[in-house]
Amino acid sequence: MAVTIRDVAAASGVHVSTVSRTFSAPHLVNAETRNRVLAVAEGLGYRPNRAARALTTGRTHNLGLIVADIANPFFPPLIKAAQAQARERDYHVFVADTDEDPLLEQELIEAFVKQVDGVLLCSPRLPNTAIAKLGAQVPFVLVNRAVKGMTTVLMDVGEGAAAAVEHLRALGHHALALVAGPSGSWTSRQIHRHATARAEELGAELTVLGPNEPTVHGGLEAADAVAASGASGVLCYNDLVAIGLIDGLGRRGLRVPRDVSVVGVDDSLPGRLHRPKLTTITMPTAAAGRMAVDLLLAAVASGEQASATTARLETSLVIRDSTERVRPP
Repeated sequence: MAVTIRDVAAASGVHVSTVSRTFSAPHLVNAETRNRVLAVAEGLGYRPNRAARALTTGRTHNLGLIVADIANPFFPPLIKAAQAQARERDYHVFVADTDEDPLLEQELIEAFVKQVDGVLLCSPRLPNTAIAKLGAQVPFVLVNRAVKGMTTVLMDVGEGAAAAVEHLRALGHHALALVAGPSGSWTSRQIHRHATARAEELGAELTVLGPNEPTVHGGLEAADAVAASGASGVLCYNDLVAIGLIDGLGRRGLRVPRDVSVVGVDDSLPGRLHRPKLTTITMPTAAAGRMAVDLLLAAVASGEQASATTARLETSLVIRDSTERVRPP
């Protein structure tokens, strides 16, 4: 027979309402009493009824997490970290994938706001105005997208892009190319802006190619344009694009890094396993997932929309085997 809240109350020597508050509003219960109730509940194998608690508190103890492409290796570490952080706070996370489609993204957000306490939106493709309007319905925290008036966790990919250009220039590469990402990507715009500015400061020529799909196929498709550009150093939107580009260049008789040096962004597992191992910009995705959950739950606890704050996480250049010094002719 299932253990009930009355069983826990009787075994703990407290009223049923105290057990209820222990699970729904623990900050309102004396620490000694709360610990005793939790210990008894654990010993009896009691699990609170989340649906009943939602009716009482008005909270579902669920969060929505929406990503642009769950198949992209950039997102799984973020998802796992967010889920673990939420579990520690007695929250569950529902994950959805937009497949880079802004219309589907809007549809998923509208569905989530009815059944979660808050939404984490990672690398969204919707216009800022649409995000702000949807964010007025439920607490929102954005990851890798800056929208005025909304809390955001940003991984400083712009500084990483500048560091990649500096690295390529230090290796003697003068003609550079940037294989950009999707047109609706905030990350791609940041890479473009910072890489262009740093190349100009260092006296390098930077050709921007794109937009491109943020996939291996996108990199393959960009290989002709990169080869035609004459660039000897290339920065790619992400590791998947870089891997596809290396394959595409190889099919055209260009070797990496002997003929062309290639830098990715993300420091994902495929880039570490690829041959040559990929020089890349490491992105602190797990830290971003944890921080985003903390910010969102703070907003949920206060009963208000998250205050408009921006948390920035540093990136760094990881030098491996896909870049080398320009060889003399």
